[in-house]
Amino acid sequence: MRRMMLAGLVALATSPTLLADTPAGALDLETIMASPDWIGAAVESPYWSVDGHSLYYSLKQDGSKVRDRYRVDVASGRSEKLAPEAIALAEGPAVFDRRHRLAAFVLHGDVFMIDLGTSRRTQITRTPETETSPRFSSDGRTLQYRQGNQWFAYDIAAGVSAPAALLSTGNDPQDKQPDALGRDQLRLFKSLRTVKAEKDAARANEEALSAADPARAPRPIWLGDVGDVVGTELSPDGRWMVVVTQPKDYKAGKAPEVTHYVTESGYSEQQPTRVYVGRRDPAPQSLLLVDVRARKTYPLDIGVLPGIKDDPLKTLRAKAIATLEKAGHADDAKALKAPDQRAVRIISDADDGGGGGIAWSDDGANVAVQMRAIDNKDRWIATVDLDRHALVNQHRLTDNAWINWNFNDFGWLRDGRTLWYLSEETGWSQLYAMQPGGKARALTAGRFEVSHPVLSEDGQWFYFRSNQAAPYSYDVYRVSAQGGEATRLTRYEGMNDFVLSPDGRQLAVLHSSPYVLPQLAVQDAAGGTPRELTRTMKPAFAQRTWIAPKIVAVPSAHGAGTIWAKYYGPADEVPGSRPAVIFVHGAGYLQNVTLGWSNYFREQMFHNLLVQQGYVVLDMDYRASEGYGRDWRTAIYRQMGHPELEDLLDGKAWLVRQHSVDPRRVGIYGGSYGGFMTLMALLRAPGEFAAGSALRPVTDWTSYNHEYTSNILNDPQLDPEAYLASSPIEYADKLQDALLIQHGLIDDNVLAGDSIRLYQRFIELHKKNFWMSLYPMERHGFVQPDSWYDEYRRIEELFDTYVKPARAQEGG
Repeated sequence: MRRMMLAGLVALATSPTLLADTPAGALDLETIMASPDWIGAAVESPYWSVDGHSLYYSLKQDGSKVRDRYRVDVASGRSEKLAPEAIALAEGPAVFDRRHRLAAFVLHGDVFMIDLGTSRRTQITRTPETETSPRFSSDGRTLQYRQGNQWFAYDIAAGVSAPAALLSTGNDPQDKQPDALGRDQLRLFKSLRTVKAEKDAARANEEALSAADPARAPRPIWLGDVGDVVGTELSPDGRWMVVVTQPKDYKAGKAPEVTHYVTESGYSEQQPTRVYVGRRDPAPQSLLLVDVRARKTYPLDIGVLPGIKDDPLKTLRAKAIATLEKAGHADDAKALKAPDQRAVRIISDADDGGGGGIAWSDDGANVAVQMRAIDNKDRWIATVDLDRHALVNQHRLTDNAWINWNFNDFGWLRDGRTLWYLSEETGWSQLYAMQPGGKARALTAGRFEVSHPVLSEDGQWFYFRSNQAAPYSYDVYRVSAQGGEATRLTRYEGMNDFVLSPDGRQLAVLHSSPYVLPQLAVQDAAGGTPRELTRTMKPAFAQRTWIAPKIVAVPSAHGAGTIWAKYYGPADEVPGSRPAVIFVHGAGYLQNVTLGWSNYFREQMFHNLLVQQGYVVLDMDYRASEGYGRDWRTAIYRQMGHPELEDLLDGKAWLVRQHSVDPRRVGIYGGSYGGFMTLMALLRAPGEFAAGSALRPVTDWTSYNHEYTSNILNDPQLDPEAYLASSPIEYADKLQDALLIQHGLIDDNVLAGDSIRLYQRFIELHKKNFWMSLYPMERHGFVQPDSWYDEYRRIEELFDTYVKPARAQEGG
């Protein structure tokens, strides 16, 4: 690990292979904003072959979104691009039976199985639907897989697939009992009684035949009037299934539309987007336990969860109701009444940054379910008592701000009796294990974050990604499944992902650095020297000398401690006043100050260009950013744009003190959340920044989506003050500095209407020096090089006009 020098400031070069001076050969916007194909291709989606001798990975084709598949021989390091014929014989990411004699995987949406002893390959499915989630049953006799919410089992000995269970919502029509009128008809007419008796006999005979003949397809299991089935999870022994339901045909609410003006048809076309926050809560979900063998269903009562009947928003709710009642809005006040029991949703891979919502032990004897309150103040992990058909809470995580959408991984150890999970309960994501009903023990501990835990096949080790060495430095670590000191296995500092080999002896690692796209290496799973397997950077990019950003520690003047940032400047800084630009990353909860490749690679090249033109640049992980623990993440609760602005102003003050920056010549820009923060900087701190460019910004949080916004600001009906404090449009009258707004017209994430509404406010307020550029064919993330070029040409011109020129002192 590099030695750090502490003197109020910590500076660190991001890569020893980069020279910290300006590039040889002038940069230009045309090059920077061209298609990134000139840079190279990132290694994507690596996975091991079933025999562990090779690794598969994907590379993007030049001039296309199509990905080519490659295979590299681990021993020799030789890579080959697979032709279509070879892809047809390739493998997918595999799962193995408990004896490690069979492997299964999905390829082009179909399930395949390989006998590892004979290399015999069997195609299990060939359907137009997509099959997923292959796994071997606990007894090794069947291969289970799913098609949507229906599960199937392939009998390995018989070579036959059949539904593991056929779920049907509603009630069995044959169970319908006659009403009073119907009973009267049966009493009166012998023929009707005879017909009914024949039907009943035929049904009884069919049920007896089905029960006695396992070769028959199973009969439907009727779930009753439970609404819509939105999730299922079959037990590895095939005995049980946990089913997630929600109200039938639940409507999300009215969705705004975006207009496509440039279309193949020549006509304007409308596209619905997503619902505004607070206009309709996500659908509440419920749980059913299905006994597949006995063909019975049991509702799982979430009312047993501790705190489920509490109202964590009680104070805010009372205030909002009183305000509405005083204003004469009795119906709106009534709508805010707290429910008797809070609604929950089952955490799933689709809507969560880590971890699925239902986890069975390998033997099917135990199952755990992870639920989150819709108000997002609680997360529960509960097991299911299969004998009593009831939930049993094992862990409750409460956050007065909001439960993180990351760090929700959980599962079972190989013993099938020990539950493990990630939790932020100490303020940092750490790994825990517990016997149900017992006390949890911490497997890791410290002021760092643990993510992406993977349990080894033998159950002895957890491998995980962590920034234990420094907040900005990520590597692979491992810790015993019983706990103890974690061992650092890689030394890249910019580790992106990893995959264990089938035998658990090797580790495939994706790693990167600020100017090197993710590359693939392999090393011993216990640590050691890695062997590089790929080199996909192109010479035009790789041979250029880029400015190595320095990771610096900016002290907070507002009690926040250290604000980590990346600084771009010339190697030979000479005394004298200079202009600066502060870049603000997007998403809010994102970490851009790392030692790896950044999604903001274009911006990083633009920062090189700015330095070439005489600026220095600071890129900060302000409060709300990822990687710094729970308190840093939740500092913005009910006050978005406030702590972050303090941090940006501290960054400006640091530039003035440490790098002779002229405080009157500082510009600011960013996209999405960074665009929002650019607006907050100009509107809440007028005069601090000479100019700013807000790209695709949120201007009014009441028009953003529910899932993101309600976590941080609650619902606008319940907490209107948080929205007033956090929305730039509420500060529009404070605009006095030059502002450029840029937005994609078909952005279906942050709608262009946000920017247009703020623009209208400026018009009505008679403001000056504000402009807007709209891009008819761009969504939230721009894709067209012409749009990228135009966007940054305008930013460059803005800064050259309002930031770069030295200005005389006021009154001078």
